[in-house]
Amino acid sequence: MPKKSLRVWFAPILAFLMLAAASAHAELPDFTDLVKENSSAVVNISTTQEPQPRGSSGFDDRQLDQMPEFFRRFFEGPNGPGGQQGQQPLQSMGSGFIVSKDGYILTNNHVVEGADEIVVRLSDRRELNARVVGTDPRSDLAVLKIKAEDLPVVKMGHSSDLEQGEWVFAIGSPFGFDYTVTAGIVSAIGRSLPSENYVPFIQTDVAINPGNSGGPLFNLDGEVVGINSQIYTRSGGFMGVSFSIPIDVAMNVFQQIRDQGFVTRGWLGVLIQEVNRDLAESFGLNRPRGALVAEVLPDSPAEKAGLQPGDIILEYNGESVNLSSDLPPMVGRTKIDETADLTVLRNGDEVSLDVTIGQLPEDRQASSSDAPEPSVGGGPLGLSVADLTSEQRQQLDIQDGVLVRNVGSGPALDAGIRPNDVIRKLNNETISSADDFRRIAADLPKGKAIPVLVMRDGQSTFLVVKTEK
Repeated sequence: MPKKSLRVWFAPILAFLMLAAASAHAELPDFTDLVKENSSAVVNISTTQEPQPRGSSGFDDRQLDQMPEFFRRFFEGPNGPGGQQGQQPLQSMGSGFIVSKDGYILTNNHVVEGADEIVVRLSDRRELNARVVGTDPRSDLAVLKIKAEDLPVVKMGHSSDLEQGEWVFAIGSPFGFDYTVTAGIVSAIGRSLPSENYVPFIQTDVAINPGNSGGPLFNLDGEVVGINSQIYTRSGGFMGVSFSIPIDVAMNVFQQIRDQGFVTRGWLGVLIQEVNRDLAESFGLNRPRGALVAEVLPDSPAEKAGLQPGDIILEYNGESVNLSSDLPPMVGRTKIDETADLTVLRNGDEVSLDVTIGQLPEDRQASSSDAPEPSVGGGPLGLSVADLTSEQRQQLDIQDGVLVRNVGSGPALDAGIRPNDVIRKLNNETISSADDFRRIAADLPKGKAIPVLVMRDGQSTFLVVKTEK
């Protein structure tokens, strides 16, 4: 065949292949501009912890042991996650991102848990000390604060809008390599992991490794849709299965910590189990679905609403409960004392029940340390306090004072007041209760230096707060 004929014969094929390649290339996302727009709001977080006996640091043995089936949270230390070397301070790293121009940062709780010092490195290479505003171990989230203004911030999306197969990408510091970008797709949504019943995780195949923890997961609109938290691994490294905390969950936790210093969740008060094929058949369901109530806890919202063992919860506030793991997040995000509508299957019939959601007991204890809940949520000094328990008063050998639960930005923070301090006097008036503190704080003169008697580690000292004009 003449060369000219060959060229004529191959030309259409070559054109087709080039067109196919160009078409395939056009369909792949280009992350270049998205990375440029969002990298400046991502931060590197490094922490220092004084050496402790192995197993008591909270970073390695406890967390890893609580994660069956090879789930791992990543926090990079000198000898691997949570590693320890002699009596040297433990230095570790993670990632985070800025959510407000005045310096609020979101990250994982396991990134900062137990840290004595936290340093945040910004994209312009500034390094600033950060304080922990509050943490929520149940969702593995922490809120940090740095002193800075006009910071770049991320744009928030809605994880509820995510769909399986959607492109996403992560920015973080795996193994200390700052601003590393990895990409993949959403593999699944609403995943329930062994130790986090209240978090419906986003599963992706985005490469996540030690140091990525706490970093943002973005969609193709450049919006944060998740916080990278865990992977599934048999080797300790990435194997294609990563898990992120939905940003809808994270922002709810952030707002509660910022506004009140602690997190509360709704509580139903039932023990539930999955409905398998045999149980579905025995209860008259055409397919496995719902959450089977195995036990109703005494004096719980469920008991007061009339729920019974053997009920199968099919819907919660109009949302279908397909898996038993669907129910805890639904209940958890319900406001305390709000009425929820349940559709349950009882003796073959669907029954509607109204239940007034209570507060999860563990959260009630964690937020109050067995004391009444904080009665001051910020106030003119920017801190929240709670009454001391009788045991705390006995341990401290005092009969007055209130416990500082949370310190936000403001005069108290500037004066050096910290969480777990005990305030005994304010403006030379003895503080006997949180109500006393609230009353006196509300009447403080504006723009004046005010003496505060604080007890810390058993020692009393006066600090000076300067109220705002």
